[in-house]
Amino acid sequence: ANSTQCCVTMSPMSLTAATSSDEEDDSDSSTKPIRSEKKKNPASLFQTGGDPPKEKKSKKKAPPKGAESEEETPETLQKNSNKKGKAKKSKKKEERPPSPVIEVDNLEEFVLQPAPQGVTVKCRVTRDKKGMDRGLYPTYYLHLDNDKKVFLLAGRKRKKSKTSNYLISIDPTDLSRGGENFIGKLRSNLMGTRFTVFDNGANPDRANADWSNVRQELSAVVYETNVLGFKGPRKMTVIIPGMNADCERVPIRPRNDNDGLLMRWQNRNMDNVIELHNKAPVWNDETQSYVLNFHGRVTHASVKNFQIVHSSDPDYIVMQFGRVADDAFTMDYNYPLCAVQAFAIALSSFDGKLACE
Repeated sequence: ANSTQCCVTMSPMSLTAATSSDEEDDSDSSTKPIRSEKKKNPASLFQTGGDPPKEKKSKKKAPPKGAESEEETPETLQKNSNKKGKAKKSKKKEERPPSPVIEVDNLEEFVLQPAPQGVTVKCRVTRDKKGMDRGLYPTYYLHLDNDKKVFLLAGRKRKKSKTSNYLISIDPTDLSRGGENFIGKLRSNLMGTRFTVFDNGANPDRANADWSNVRQELSAVVYETNVLGFKGPRKMTVIIPGMNADCERVPIRPRNDNDGLLMRWQNRNMDNVIELHNKAPVWNDETQSYVLNFHGRVTHASVKNFQIVHSSDPDYIVMQFGRVADDAFTMDYNYPLCAVQAFAIALSSFDGKLACE
């Protein structure tokens, strides 16, 4: 394996990463996508039409490349993770030291907005197992992977839930369902093989007349169950809402359990729905492991290491996640994902899956 590759280790179950010291800190390239896109515009892979949302709140996120207005530029900068002042936002160059300060003025807005096109948002996930029952219920924190380590999200599994149920909050100290910092949740089926990600909207039972307050489904994750006795890399399918012509997420607000992303996918009713997969690692005889190229962003072997792609353009990495220490992981995401979607997908990979191991 070349030095930037990551494998699925000696035991075929975990995806390994061979360290590359020269590429370990590749934050200079943070303005570029993880892989250069071969297609002219990867955004077209995710466009499904859909009605533009009624409220045109944050038009800013659609064309981040040519931000015209004065107040738009800092907004764009917030979204660009750990920028190092390379080419793209040249008008801000003179203001930016080598490691720029990234101000996330409106955290709730930021974590729900898709990554700007052409920009990889680089993050780090840390797992805290210290303290009472943290061994069973660790808290996971998401920060931008830059000098300032800007906090984005926290997540923790709820204790008294029959199925795995993770709360996601924009406050690292408030992981309560009723608090105003609750931003979303990840819920699994009984087997722990299928997950759904919701925002913080209301349960359909409490819908208002026009249904606008009802929670949206932001994504779903399906882990393929391994046949008993077969060990190999995990197989994941990620289902997300499509994007409309304004590069905004098409709202998916199921009225009942049969109308959600998982059922639509299962019934192949793919209007306004996009299907993604983890990129299949390749077996390497020399290292006796499965390998994937993480470009120096992943350094430790783990079954949890993965890259998510669209089958029409496997070179455009929509998201990648991998271990860099015992309780630290890098998580990088591109358009059309937002931080909540990517973090929830990462959280699903931590959950114990009896049928998948």
